[in-house]
Amino acid sequence: MQIIRKGGRFTCYPSGMRFLRANRNHFDVVIDIHNGVPFWAPLVTRIPVVSLIHHLHKDQWPIIFGPRVGQLGWMVESRVAPKVYRRNEYVTVSQATMNELVELGVDRNRINITYSGNDQPADLDRYSSVPRSSHPRLIVLGRLVPHKHVEKAIDIVVSLRSRFPGLHLDVVGHGYWEAELRRYAESAGVTSQVTFHGFVTEDEKRTLLSQSWVLVMPSQKEGWGLTIVEAGLHGSPGVAFAYAGGVTESLIHGETGFLATSDEEMTAQVARLLEDSDLRERLGAQARAHAASFTWERTAQELEEVLINVVDGSRTRSPG
Repeated sequence: MQIIRKGGRFTCYPSGMRFLRANRNHFDVVIDIHNGVPFWAPLVTRIPVVSLIHHLHKDQWPIIFGPRVGQLGWMVESRVAPKVYRRNEYVTVSQATMNELVELGVDRNRINITYSGNDQPADLDRYSSVPRSSHPRLIVLGRLVPHKHVEKAIDIVVSLRSRFPGLHLDVVGHGYWEAELRRYAESAGVTSQVTFHGFVTEDEKRTLLSQSWVLVMPSQKEGWGLTIVEAGLHGSPGVAFAYAGGVTESLIHGETGFLATSDEEMTAQVARLLEDSDLRERLGAQARAHAASFTWERTAQELEEVLINVVDGSRTRSPG
């Protein structure tokens, strides 16, 4: 694997197009990742292109860039991109995203679902000996950016701290929104009950997941919800928003955790798991079994199959 870094947050797109145009005869297939904005590979090469999309960004555009730029960004993602990639195969990570793409006019027959895997280290069993925290402990795991809405997890601590003495929230991950979240926790008066761990090692992450009682994912949108199955592998049930998309597949409502439709319902679901140890342990055990069914080996095999079919299909087409 060769990694070539070019450009910055916005200039990576034209840099990628220039690189592909200059080296288009060196590849059999291109995986074009759409993170709101694609790399427009079909405009600069005629070799097969596969569009990889985790989720659409209709809600995130205005949150990150404001209403005007957000409206423009969503127009590019929802109208322009589907036209440019109208002849290409798509790969996505959930049925939810597949349905959203179909709503934009993408042919369902050109969309392939390949679920994300889950890291399962050889020494996973040793984390089962890590005891749960003696006091109620919640965990949020992921990038610290506005649309992840970590503030809602802090609000849950504020709402439930008197009901569950010793309640604590671990925020694991880093991002440019961390300073805002720290200020938010301070203004809410819960700085001593919220720990910002920043970036942690794999061992530290798994230890924290093993100690936690409940994973909270208050994100606005997720293509899959990888941290849900990461926590599940350590027996921690999750709580997420039903409208977030892919979480409705990484989390099975009532079996591996709960899906909420409002902030109030999410708080009530977290409280239910904190106060009912039998329910928490049962859902945690089912979350572990569900999480174990996802492997990166299977993900790689499924993606490879898509790529081979695309390349073989391009070879059998008649020119023009």
